[in-house]
Amino acid sequence: MAVESDVMEAAGPYDRARALSAFKLGDITFYWITRLCAISVLLILGGIIISLIVGAWPAIREYGAAFLWTQRWAPSADPPVLGALGPIYGTLITSVIAMMIAIPVGLGIAVFLTEICPLWLRRPIGLAVELLAGIPSIIYGMWGFFVLGPFLANTFQPFMISVFDGVPVLGTIFGGPPSYLSLFNASLILAIMVLPFITSISVDVFKTVPPVLKEAAYGVGCTTWEVVRNVVIPYTRVGVIGGIMLALGRALGETMAVTFIIGNSFKIQSSIFAPGTTISAAIASEFAESDGLHQSGLILLGLLLFVLTFFVLAAARLMLLRLEKKAGN
Repeated sequence: MAVESDVMEAAGPYDRARALSAFKLGDITFYWITRLCAISVLLILGGIIISLIVGAWPAIREYGAAFLWTQRWAPSADPPVLGALGPIYGTLITSVIAMMIAIPVGLGIAVFLTEICPLWLRRPIGLAVELLAGIPSIIYGMWGFFVLGPFLANTFQPFMISVFDGVPVLGTIFGGPPSYLSLFNASLILAIMVLPFITSISVDVFKTVPPVLKEAAYGVGCTTWEVVRNVVIPYTRVGVIGGIMLALGRALGETMAVTFIIGNSFKIQSSIFAPGTTISAAIASEFAESDGLHQSGLILLGLLLFVLTFFVLAAARLMLLRLEKKAGN
């Protein structure tokens, strides 16, 4: 035993040094791998920005800032006349309407799942929400074109047109004639597509509310609505806003589903039941047959969508930072 102990003591320092060296080598390797992964994201992002600018440069040089407020889109004219106002308008309108529909519905589902829903029903509804997120966008587009569009054109749109006929402002917004392809139909499809993002994130953040806070509110006689309004929403507002902004970014960039059902019209019309287009839909429908200045204009549309999405996410980040700072004070 004494001999074995002496051997272990003699080998101990050498083995310890070798082990520490191996650990240090592994740590350095791990550090550089993770660092290269992070740097690769910046390189990819920078490459995308540079390629967009290079591709859009002929259109930028030809049209300048007027590209932003020109409505006409006539790539076959001589010389071509290209303007982004129609796609920008359609992108903003469809996204705003989609969020107006998806936010209350998504938060309502999240509140129901976390506060009211029986345990036996919670899993099926949660699974249905997750399945909505997994449906390909082209399936949404086909369903909207063949099922939702005709239904809205034959039932909902005529009803809304008759209800608001002659009403100032609203009569123009909900003006006719009914159409299978319209801004509203595309907005409704977008609302369904972004609903899982809002609902899933809201459910996760609602579950982080300490039970003692809700129990205290119920203990002083608060109703479920008062608990949600005064306890759950204020405690989780940062996470909820983050989920809403994530859904908004998804709505701004959606392509295939919108292309199927929006109508692809560059003309700006005041009615939400009229056809329109978005930046992504315009690129998807025309890029394959474009060349020269026409192709450069489509790439410039993509650059505008990139900038628009960046500013939306940056504004969301600033809003979250202000909310966190205010909560900290």
